[in-house]
Amino acid sequence: PNEPTDMSTEGGTADVVRRRAIGISVVAGAAVVLVALVWLWVPLTAAADLARGKRRLPTLRLLAFGTAFAWLELAGVSGAAWRWVTGRGHSIPANRLLQKWWAQNVMAALETTCGLRPRVEGIDALGPGPVVVFVRHASLADSLLTAWAVMHGAGMWPRVVMKKELLVDPCLDIVGNRLPNCFVDRGAADSTPELASIAAMGATMGTDECSVIFPEGTRSNPTKRARAIERISTSDPDRAQRMSALEHLLPPRHSGALALLSAAPHADVVLGWHAGFEGLDTFGGIIEAIGAGRRDALIHFDRIDRSEVPAGDGFGSWLDDRWLELDSAVGAALGGDTGSN
Repeated sequence: PNEPTDMSTEGGTADVVRRRAIGISVVAGAAVVLVALVWLWVPLTAAADLARGKRRLPTLRLLAFGTAFAWLELAGVSGAAWRWVTGRGHSIPANRLLQKWWAQNVMAALETTCGLRPRVEGIDALGPGPVVVFVRHASLADSLLTAWAVMHGAGMWPRVVMKKELLVDPCLDIVGNRLPNCFVDRGAADSTPELASIAAMGATMGTDECSVIFPEGTRSNPTKRARAIERISTSDPDRAQRMSALEHLLPPRHSGALALLSAAPHADVVLGWHAGFEGLDTFGGIIEAIGAGRRDALIHFDRIDRSEVPAGDGFGSWLDDRWLELDSAVGAALGGDTGSN
């Protein structure tokens, strides 16, 4: 489709302009300061890392990635502005190409600075579309890897359900809202509008598109897993007992996934799991992982024919069973060669 679109509904126009002005100013300031003071932070962070016995200089590497990311953000915002000036601000093809360029270069920056090496299995499962993709969630980087794999590996275009907090990122805010993505309020008292937005996103997919949702709703870690099981136990003890077998994933939330699937009745389902992002949901975990050396970021996809996916009341149990299988697959991968090298 080439028709103009802008999915941004976060507040009024003034709120959107204010949010974007602040985001761009922060990114621009960080980019300039990091480059201007490179003579200072490079030796200081290197010395601090070496003093702590961190021979791979993880703090230095992370700041190097931050510098690259800030400049890629500015390049993305500049590209979005150029498309607006040339009358292509709402062109979906033009903004998709910008999205693809941004994802490719951020992944390259991650690999170069932090040693995160992407690897994809089952890429053929993603095409042809339309497909609905359910993926586990362990860090912000796995969202990037999923989009990168969809665009660069499968030659598909993703529509992604994301939390509205990510609108602080200027590129995601501007370009993400020009494309048919969905930013949801996870804490909304009434989830009806959020579910309607998710359904609307998935309803008009073409053969070169997929809709991506992370059914866990947040990044997985042991603390969140225990809390999720405890919440479920108050309303559904039997489900809580089954989901207590999870060791790596969180119990999936059914409503968003079902809304997306119901809106695309002819779409097959693709399940995605990944290994290599464990522990990357905190600053300390990121530093530890970078310091440990290069690691594979493996993502694996399996396609399921729509006829095998139950609708209605049977969907929740089906998704739970698939999530237990994904959890086992992640455990097997982590027990093998995937991870730190």
